[in-house]
This record gives sequence, structure tokens and C-alpha cells, in this order.
Amino acid sequence: MTAVPRGGVTVTVTGASALPERAVTRVVQHVVERERQRATIAITFLGPRRMRALNARYLKHDHVTDVISFCLPQPDGSVAGDVYVCRYAAARQARQLGVPVRTELVRLLVHGTLHVLGWDHPVGASRTTSPMWRLQERYLRQVA
Repeated sequence: MTAVPRGGVTVTVTGASALPERAVTRVVQHVVERERQRATIAITFLGPRRMRALNARYLKHDHVTDVISFCLPQPDGSVAGDVYVCRYAAARQARQLGVPVRTELVRLLVHGTLHVLGWDHPVGASRTTSPMWRLQERYLRQVA
């Protein structure tokens, strides 16, 4: 577990990741700072069984997903949030997209962090042309 405060950002990392904790922290800090927000974000890496259970319990979807985010706005205007990333789903998607697993993990970290900060996208095919998706891909290029 790591907590690294920098500026208005605190990041905590738990679970087995294919990325070093320092890299995870750097990605999340980059997004939060560029969005000019203050946040405390916990990143947890899960296996497929735990991710499926989390997805079923909180989102009522009985399947493994890649990333789930929860946000709780704070009275001082900052946000606190949890981002759960499934290493298995990231590896599967990386193969489908023809990108390194590291790239897909970073994409999911950016995606989850943007959700915590209040961004959202439509469901379906238009999600990849949404403003959030374009921003996500820009941040991905900056930190990958």
C-alpha cells in the first residue's frame, strides 16, 4: 500500500499490478493535476472473480469488467474515490486491441480517474467518440 501526497493529490495503490506502484501513482496524479482538481484516490487491482462480484453487487452486471469507479465529493470541494482495475480484463483487451498490457492498464487508470473526477460517457458505440474518451486518449499519450 502506498500513499503519496503531491499537490492536491493523494494516491493509494493496493493489489497485484503489472505496473510499479510509482507508475500507477504518476498516472493518477497527472490526470488529477491536469484537471485542476484535488482528490484522494485509491487504486485497487483485482482478479476476475473479485471484479465480477463487485460488478454484480454494485452495478448489477454479472460479468467481469475492466474498471469500476466510485466517487464521493467532499465538503471542501475535493473528491475521494475508488478505482478498481481487473488485470485479467486489461490483458484480454490489450490482446484484442493489439497493444501492450501496460498501455491498456494505463488507459484504464486514466479512465477510472476521469470518472472519479466527474467525467462520463455514453454507453455503446458513441462512447469512443465522446469528449471523455478523447480526453482519456490524450492523457494516455502524455503518460504512456
